[in-house]
Amino acid sequence: MPLASIPSPSQGVWYLGIIPIRAYALCIVLGVIVAVWLSERRWQARGGQKGTIVDIAVPAVIFGLIGGRLYHVITDWQTYFGSRAIKEPIQALFIWEGGLGIWGAISLGALGVWFAVRKRGISMSAVADTVAPGIAFAQAIGRWGNWFNQELYGSPTTLPWGLEIDVDHGGEPGVLYHPTFLYESLWDVALGFVLTFAGRRFALHHGRLFALYVAGYTAGRFWIEGLRIDPVGGVDHAVTFLGLRINQWTSIVLFVAALAYFWLSRKRDSVEIVAPAEPADPAHPADQADADSEDTRDRAAEEPASTDDGEDPPTPRPAAETSKDEAADDGSPADEKAADGKATDAEVTDAPAPAADDATPADGVGAADPEVVTKEKNSR
Repeated sequence: MPLASIPSPSQGVWYLGIIPIRAYALCIVLGVIVAVWLSERRWQARGGQKGTIVDIAVPAVIFGLIGGRLYHVITDWQTYFGSRAIKEPIQALFIWEGGLGIWGAISLGALGVWFAVRKRGISMSAVADTVAPGIAFAQAIGRWGNWFNQELYGSPTTLPWGLEIDVDHGGEPGVLYHPTFLYESLWDVALGFVLTFAGRRFALHHGRLFALYVAGYTAGRFWIEGLRIDPVGGVDHAVTFLGLRINQWTSIVLFVAALAYFWLSRKRDSVEIVAPAEPADPAHPADQADADSEDTRDRAAEEPASTDDGEDPPTPRPAAETSKDEAADDGSPADEKAADGKATDAEVTDAPAPAADDATPADGVGAADPEVVTKEKNSR
């Protein structure tokens, strides 16, 4: 008997009253939260708008769950259909019982992302590069759901980190198995950090960082998948072709495709849109500023206001005339002189009006303002 081992949980479901709380679902949800949080930060650091990744995540998760379940049912169809099926066909819809294929989740999830980014007017490749590290970390967390379900394990081993599997899940008493779920989780964590570093160090854009994620993940998945012997949902064998499991063949195809894209897109340098253009304001032409904009207020402060009838504003009077008017209003000597009778109505009326540009007399007293004299005459 080995001195050390990794025990499997005795149960993966707890009940809150009549509501089942499943560890598998919790791991998936936690992985999604981490991926969205990290991707949102990376998107804003790239210049994108806040909340974009959160909005995109909704259709991506919905489509991803559907795609992941379809891939699982198609590749593990013996579990639900045929003479050797151990579950009812209706159970193919019971996603909470476990069984999500990562390839289907990414493929159909990408379709949901495409619909969302097209509606927002941003680049699909920019979003793919942004979320790549987050997807790797999400997979690392989600794999622990397989531990609770006692699935995704490898061949027997005597290593101290061997995994215990119950008989009900295909294990044998006293036998330990390679914890392939743990291997893949650790691989995904390392891949997430490598992608983060590579994205900063080499500025990989136009989907190249996402291609690097696909290549890195499939490389690890190939050898980890080769260790697996776990029965597929209780069936005593997995689907194979030419001695390799279907997931291994899928890994080979995607690995080659990812490397090809990474190489062929190396010279792409077009601008990737991360923030949609602001919509045009229909209230005025594109080159016309708003009435209360800062530029308009500055021009209004510098330019004199025009009158209502469109005429030019009146020219300010010279300081001498202003002083005389103020003096007249305040009881200046001109008022006193008129009040003492030293200036008659006739003198004021017959006197020629001074020209607007006449110089001020040497004594500094100009001619009386006709408006002031009129006021005095009326008062008398």
